[in-house]
Amino acid sequence: MDNKIGIYFAYWTHEWEGDFIYYVNKVARLGFDTLEICPANLVDMSAQDRKAIKRAADDAGIDLTYCIGIPRQYDIASENRDVQNAGVEYQKKLIDVVSSMDGQYMGGILYSCWPGAFSVGITDKTPFWNRSIDNMKKIAAYAEKNGVILCMEVVNRFEQILLNQAYEAVQYCRDVDSPSCRILLDAFHMNIEEDDFIDAIKTAGPYLSHFHIGETNRKTPGKGKMDWDSICSGLNQIGYTGHVVMEPFIKMGGTVGGDIKMWRDLSGNCDEAGLDMMAKDACAFIRRKLEENR
Repeated sequence: MDNKIGIYFAYWTHEWEGDFIYYVNKVARLGFDTLEICPANLVDMSAQDRKAIKRAADDAGIDLTYCIGIPRQYDIASENRDVQNAGVEYQKKLIDVVSSMDGQYMGGILYSCWPGAFSVGITDKTPFWNRSIDNMKKIAAYAEKNGVILCMEVVNRFEQILLNQAYEAVQYCRDVDSPSCRILLDAFHMNIEEDDFIDAIKTAGPYLSHFHIGETNRKTPGKGKMDWDSICSGLNQIGYTGHVVMEPFIKMGGTVGGDIKMWRDLSGNCDEAGLDMMAKDACAFIRRKLEENR
């Protein structure tokens, strides 16, 4: 079975919110199978509005996946018990809205917060790890009851300290010990932290339930120097059949540009039509690479 290829909506936006129905229809026209959206924006939405997004996705033949970096005030690894408790309840709300839209996958930095908030001089992350595990067990049990798989995103050391390599994510999943606790690898972060793409993918193995792609410079796949042959070969070697979702960020400005640290325009100052064309080309590029490396 071919992997479903997707893109994160914020490629086009300056804020972590947007008209999801508009982007559902856009990505369908561009040849994608999946649109990834931020579930935080759904919490305060009416049930009717959420159903409208799901209906639009179904009509367009688009799968919806969900991804978020948990805000600091909901950090389940925090030293503050009130923050931990708030984080557990917040993630339950996210799971509720994802489940209400028949969503299956919610990924991101769920195990702590994004960006990481840790005191200077920390050399032992064990206490943070243990608090995260204890609270994620509660969240994963709730996700399991609601049919949602939580995918722990492995990111680089500049954004988090708990999960930087695939082997750490495997241990995390084993410690949580729930079928709803799985792994999200991201090629951009792997390029910084992993010694070998294929080895990392094989390490994640059966725990790998979601995969993000992007160039070393955060441009669209095919516009940089990422080793796509190794990445696609690794995915095929483990028989990965899940979503492959690109997260390019190339425009300055707004909350998105600030959070992603985009201090120069990487798009060539193109307009939305130009962004559309680059996304369409990247979708075709990654399909070809996956097929070439089967």
